[in-house]
Amino acid sequence: MQNIVERLLNGDRRALARMVTLIESEAPSSRRYLAELHQHTGRAHIVGVTGAPGAGKSTLVTRMVRGLRKRDAKVGVIAIDPSSPFSGGAILGDRIRMMELAGDPNVFIRSMASRGSLGGLSSSTRDVVRAMDAAGYDPIIIETVGTGQAEVEVMRTAQTVLVVVAPGMGDDIQAIKAGILEIADIFVVSKADKPAADQTVAELAMLLSLDSNRRNASWRIPIVKTSSLKEQGIEQLIDSIQQHRQYLQESDMLAHRAHRQVRSELQALILHAVSNSLNAEVNEEEWKTLIADIDSRKRDPYTIASELQARIGLKTQRQ
Repeated sequence: MQNIVERLLNGDRRALARMVTLIESEAPSSRRYLAELHQHTGRAHIVGVTGAPGAGKSTLVTRMVRGLRKRDAKVGVIAIDPSSPFSGGAILGDRIRMMELAGDPNVFIRSMASRGSLGGLSSSTRDVVRAMDAAGYDPIIIETVGTGQAEVEVMRTAQTVLVVVAPGMGDDIQAIKAGILEIADIFVVSKADKPAADQTVAELAMLLSLDSNRRNASWRIPIVKTSSLKEQGIEQLIDSIQQHRQYLQESDMLAHRAHRQVRSELQALILHAVSNSLNAEVNEEEWKTLIADIDSRKRDPYTIASELQARIGLKTQRQ
């Protein structure tokens, strides 16, 4: 364990796998290792792939990785699978679907359970991205759960966001109208071999033309048609990702997004620490008592919240 950082920086896949396991298990040592790795990060391009379940994200990512490998890229993939709200377990099906890539030494795939995190990402996603970045993987692709409007969380981690829309799924267009439009850097119309693909492209183009913020933006969102079945449009999509990366580097948008992401990460780390402190201070029996008191109207939630804040050393809001 003493040389895990050095081995990871030298591209040792076993060291990277061990680091990811430490991160996911929230081992105390993982924070120390990540702190050492931080100065070796910031080089990889992070690509988020989001969209509704059934849009074809996993198959698209598999084709993208194959296309990137033809260009000699060393690719990292993080596939987030939803956790059961009852058992907390996850199927981790993306690992099965992407098995055809597993034998390539220049591809590192990790499936992670969302564990109830909002926004379609696991709470450990940023740390795993950092470990892959330090190990020399570039780009790193994050495939999110696909939970609808909550997918905006991906923009706090990725630099380029692909929103995948399948033709003939009207609900996707409705969701885009409701807010996902704001996070897309590239639209991908998957399953383009279907008859309704051109109509979906036309609907997306209309939505973009009606959005005043997008009309005046320096980056014009491309709409790329892809067919994983016929392996069409993948090279064009990779070119669009590279063009967006170049746009970010040549404008001030890369720094702007980095600052926003760092702030978001710091806030998440602090909230996580507060949550851990609260759970350490209040045992399950006390939680039950407090909840029962509130439910029976013996006490109010505001006073209890202030008392718990004081117990873990947080200042209460001034009246």
